[in-house]
Amino acid sequence: MSTSLSLSKKRRKELDRLKAEAQLLLARQQEVLSHANSVAQEAGKQAQHLTREQVVPRVREGYASYVAPAAERAGDVVTHTIVPVLGSALGTALSIADVANDKRVKDAVKRLKQTGSKAVGKVPAKKKKSGIGTYIGIAVGVAALAGVAYAVWQTFRTDDELWVADDPGAPTAES
Repeated sequence: MSTSLSLSKKRRKELDRLKAEAQLLLARQQEVLSHANSVAQEAGKQAQHLTREQVVPRVREGYASYVAPAAERAGDVVTHTIVPVLGSALGTALSIADVANDKRVKDAVKRLKQTGSKAVGKVPAKKKKSGIGTYIGIAVGVAALAGVAYAVWQTFRTDDELWVADDPGAPTAES
């Protein structure tokens, strides 16, 4: 079944007119998009210039004024406080290991094992109960750990007072 679509002259003229208007509209839209593209490219160039001339120097100045000194102070805390404490603890642990591996200590332990139950005045082993000293020691350790954590937090926290903006009306060194 083949039916052909026959249009009257009036309908054909209207369709041709609409087609011409649509093509004109499409051409105008392409012009607008082309102009918008060139405006966006120029805006990007200006943003790059602004960043290079204004933002980068301010970021560098802020880094040199605020971040670098804080990082230096943090490095000093690590170098002068944390590293010596860790070194001391490591040294103590290594010295205990050295003592345990000493030949005289090993010989003394062997002699004690050999005598076993023959030892005179041997005190029967008692279950060790946790006394007040244990709890005091734990409390002191927790307090020391909290102090170190607080010192590290104080070192690395951001201080809002450091980031107060300059008064725009105040005289500067340049004026």
